[in-house]
Amino acid sequence: MSQDAYAGLRGLFAEAGHQPVTPAILQPAKVFLDLIGEDIRGRMYLTADASGAEMCLRPDFTIPVCRAHLERDDPAAPARYSYCGPVFRQRREGAGEFMQAGVECLGRTDLEEADADILALALEASAHLGVDDAAIHIGDEGLFRAVLDGLDCPPVWKRRLGDLFGERARLDAALAAMAGPSETGTQDTGAEERGALADILEGVDPARAQAAVADLLRLAGSRPVAGRTAADIAERMLEQAMLAHHDAATTRAAEIVTRYLAISGAPRAAADEVERFAADAGLDLTDALARFTARLDKLEAHGLDLATLRFAADFGRRLDYYTGFVFEIHSASRASAGQIVGGGRYDRLLALLGASTHIPATGFSIWLDRI
Repeated sequence: MSQDAYAGLRGLFAEAGHQPVTPAILQPAKVFLDLIGEDIRGRMYLTADASGAEMCLRPDFTIPVCRAHLERDDPAAPARYSYCGPVFRQRREGAGEFMQAGVECLGRTDLEEADADILALALEASAHLGVDDAAIHIGDEGLFRAVLDGLDCPPVWKRRLGDLFGERARLDAALAAMAGPSETGTQDTGAEERGALADILEGVDPARAQAAVADLLRLAGSRPVAGRTAADIAERMLEQAMLAHHDAATTRAAEIVTRYLAISGAPRAAADEVERFAADAGLDLTDALARFTARLDKLEAHGLDLATLRFAADFGRRLDYYTGFVFEIHSASRASAGQIVGGGRYDRLLALLGASTHIPATGFSIWLDRI
């Protein structure tokens, strides 16, 4: 890609009020491992500083930009940033150093308007880079969370399903386990995995369960493993016992979630389908649906033809800090290239990085090597 194209992209972002930033290339590895998970370790370029602390070459821009933002005197004040530079990831195909560009919009409280602004800017940037056949996929984690909140099932199942949103295969497997043994007589294999002690602890008061685990560790002469206390171990065992418990309410909850995840199509039609689904399932999705439709109104105000967008109820980001609207832009004629732009709302990230106040956040990244 030419330097003129990069310069034009920077100019477009500046015109939209996003000031350019260049966060440090060398970043603390622990931040990425904590927020993204250990599975990213094999894709990072790792080193260590003079003190022995593990460092990495930045694998993305969003986390470094947010870390730098928190060093400001008033991080709660709204701010808009842009970037264009190299990121570093080990990949099976392609160079380990490649270019990314994008924006981060932090602190805006008009959430739906901010979401619409970000998607509109992402489309403008895509067109500037020559993508004239954009296929736009959208999702909404806020709607999914509202569905989970309305379920009549143990909180541990709501946490499990929420953690897996965005990973459809694993989510389907969890829902199958949630529904319990099949009508064909398949046995509950989870019983073998959780062990006899978890079965015994099922239904026991958590404080008594913790004391029992502590006594067992003491009698066995064992110490907690990997820094986990007796309370941690007891909590994990109780969680496994609750996940293995099946009743009619839990089975119905799995069926409700499965029905919701099947909803897809043009955004307005999908909103109508979600409303009918909620009425049939006895769920109150009023607030989440109002935010969803308000965002659609804002997108139309930007001149977007909603018929060109496709909503999928099961589309989300695997990362825990994403909280609401998400989107991807693909080239319709080059579907094999994968997403060219990915973005969305990540209101939990700043708090996870240490912010003392709630800071809303949204943005997008462009994979320039895919254009």
